[in-house]
Amino acid sequence: MAKLGSINRNNRRKALVKKFAGKRARLAAIAVDENLPMDERFAARIKLAALPRNSAPIRVRNRCEVTGRPRGFYRKLKMSRIALRELASAGMIPGMLKSSW
Repeated sequence: MAKLGSINRNNRRKALVKKFAGKRARLAAIAVDENLPMDERFAARIKLAALPRNSAPIRVRNRCEVTGRPRGFYRKLKMSRIALRELASAGMIPGMLKSSW
């Protein structure tokens, strides 16, 4: 199990990303639009930089929903390889069997 502080910090980041997603997208669109004047684009970049750092989607870490483990993460299942193996061996994941030959 990962530290609760790390998990909670990541959850706060997810909430900030969700909160500022629209504003961030609008400012980014203005900043890269070649048809607008340079000073307007620059002002959009300044406003974008003034947003909280943790509202950037790149700062969110993929973590296992079961254990909070940050490494060995399967995006499709939203869990780590270790949690996946334990749940599959216990028969908790439909259609998944332990391989044997």
